[in-house]
Amino acid sequence: MSTTTARLVGPGLVRPLGWATLVANAVLVVTGGAVRLTGSGLGCPTWPRCTDQSMTPHGNLNVHSAIEFGNRTLTFVLTAVAIATLVAAWQTKRRDLRLLSLWMALGIPAQAVIGGITVLTDLNPWVVSFHLLCSMAIIGLAVLFLWRIDHADVPVERGPVVWLAWANFAAAWLVLYVGTVVTGSGPHAGDAHSPRNGLSPLQMSQLHADVVFLFVGLTVGLLFTALALRAPRGTVQAVLVLLAVQVSQSAIGFVQYFTNLPIVLVGFHMLGAAVISAAVTWVLLRVRQPVAA
Repeated sequence: MSTTTARLVGPGLVRPLGWATLVANAVLVVTGGAVRLTGSGLGCPTWPRCTDQSMTPHGNLNVHSAIEFGNRTLTFVLTAVAIATLVAAWQTKRRDLRLLSLWMALGIPAQAVIGGITVLTDLNPWVVSFHLLCSMAIIGLAVLFLWRIDHADVPVERGPVVWLAWANFAAAWLVLYVGTVVTGSGPHAGDAHSPRNGLSPLQMSQLHADVVFLFVGLTVGLLFTALALRAPRGTVQAVLVLLAVQVSQSAIGFVQYFTNLPIVLVGFHMLGAAVISAAVTWVLLRVRQPVAA
């Protein structure tokens, strides 16, 4: 870390930079979805170069290469935010914030490498799934980072309610993963010649719906449990927000399925998945470390 960078990025910026990390990675999910939904996944047909001759699509510029290259350049923004967050966290002298910011920073080059493998394997749907889930994990880490800023000393609860929150969290990740498998079986391959995973879109969509019902059911159960035990207001509000996101996300999912997957709705569904990752992490943290409003 340079002295100049340390002077520019002080510990007072740790919270806004945590939010910047969260928002930037959600934007990456949306732009990555745009690449896939417009069939631009191989707009830059190689990696790390865009073409065999150049790092940019110069001389081979078209709509698909512009969209794919634009998504790649977002990595530089994410890198800058990650470095700034790491510098700010380091100056707080708090081990927990330093470690979390380091993991978030390491997630950016990991994403770049996974993205490169995605291109070099001609958009293998299983690799594409991992590429999206990595972004979801960084979003969850960003939420944890923001929580730890103010709640490092709050005691951690244990017991059946916390187990229910963990089950809810696990169900959320199962929903996210099965959602990527559904996409890998459907028509939005990211390129006209890219392979699908060979699974039945109908059966995978039904499995996805079943897992969503489980997820929503666990959230409703968690809500009633929180109300019955007179949990802090913030905990109840977090669960209500998650439930509202689930209802909206489910509505979009059903409409897009019965309208033959229009790309605008699929894009909103991907944004909703990023919000789900953030919201379910927030709920788990609220239940594990309940604090008064």
